[in-house]
Amino acid sequence: MLKIVHKRYREQFPEILRKASVSLDLVFGLELKEIKPNSQSYTLVSNSDDTGDGSLSSAWQFPTRGILIPLLGVIFLRHYSAPEEDVWEILNMWGIYEGQRHVIFGEPRKFITQYLVNEKYLEYRQVPNSDPPRFEFLWGSRAHAEISKMKVLEFLAKINDTSPRDFPCHYEEALRDEEERAQATAATMAGTTSKSTGDSRATCSHYSHLE
Repeated sequence: MLKIVHKRYREQFPEILRKASVSLDLVFGLELKEIKPNSQSYTLVSNSDDTGDGSLSSAWQFPTRGILIPLLGVIFLRHYSAPEEDVWEILNMWGIYEGQRHVIFGEPRKFITQYLVNEKYLEYRQVPNSDPPRFEFLWGSRAHAEISKMKVLEFLAKINDTSPRDFPCHYEEALRDEEERAQATAATMAGTTSKSTGDSRATCSHYSHLE
């Protein structure tokens, strides 16, 4: 890569590469990894998350992740309720504008308020008792089910070149969410194991009776 970078920018190349790798992660879910330490050779690795049963959640697939995960992050940092005007202010900073067709997401408002809402990743509602009417975004039921708060916090930390621990209140909440998810998964697995054991015993009893 250095061979095709103009010498004027070679000193800035590490920062250029860092920002490019963040963009690859943000939009495509691809992580740029060095093949060997100090080798200056890199490869792209998919870092998309799955739902826990091996199936890939559409939340982490292209193009959904490129706008959904940052939006969930904004909502999370605002304690699960982000005013619509705040959301568009953030999106504008990322070069995504209402009414202006985006090369990846198409018409942003339609993608957000229709597709992501219909898929239940986001909830879009009027702020109670607002006059004139104002609207806000919240995590949808599918986001709560499929996406961990820690993953979103790690994502936010990465694009801000910081650590999840730099968001102390949200980090504590994300840790609690991780623990609850682990307990729910363990309970599900225990239930599945118990059911399988019961089915096995029933089958054995059935064959014993036949004999």
